[in-house]
Amino acid sequence: MAVSTEIPAHLNEETLSSERIFEGKVVKLKRDKVRLENGDTSYREVIEHNGGVCVLPLTDEGEIIFVRQFRYPFKTVLLEIPAGKREGDEEPIKCGIRELKEEVGATAEKITYLGHLYPTVAYDTEVIHMFMAEGLDFGEQKLDPDEFIDVVKIPFDKAVEMVMNGEIPDSKTQLAILKAKILRE
Repeated sequence: MAVSTEIPAHLNEETLSSERIFEGKVVKLKRDKVRLENGDTSYREVIEHNGGVCVLPLTDEGEIIFVRQFRYPFKTVLLEIPAGKREGDEEPIKCGIRELKEEVGATAEKITYLGHLYPTVAYDTEVIHMFMAEGLDFGEQKLDPDEFIDVVKIPFDKAVEMVMNGEIPDSKTQLAILKAKILRE
């Protein structure tokens, strides 16, 4: 059974007004007044984000290349696949190629689109496009001046195990690994 993407009239929320609350380097925040299906009004705070990509680099030896970096909101170091935000209206594939080169110094012979995800649907417009990169050729990293990461290789099956054991909490990394697992089977 196919799921319809049309918005049923009774679930739609009509925007009555919109106010910009904050505009930063990475995100913008707006507060919208909406009319609900029962006629009442409510408010929605929405983070506007340009979106991004993540790339699962897979070596010929069957290892996934991860980056380990400090994530300020959680005050911890996380293990993730290379990722980054889109610049302006940059095409996701071009962003993925750029991020792969910047973060791990690699170019890929083959890039497969794994789909997209909405990481935080209740209040954020971010869309992350996922890719798998194979046939890797390595050169120099080109990190941003404020970017500090370690590059780590983990065997594919071990990475799947780590996702299933809760050792990799990052959603984009989890989903890309599990999608790649299904594609590889």
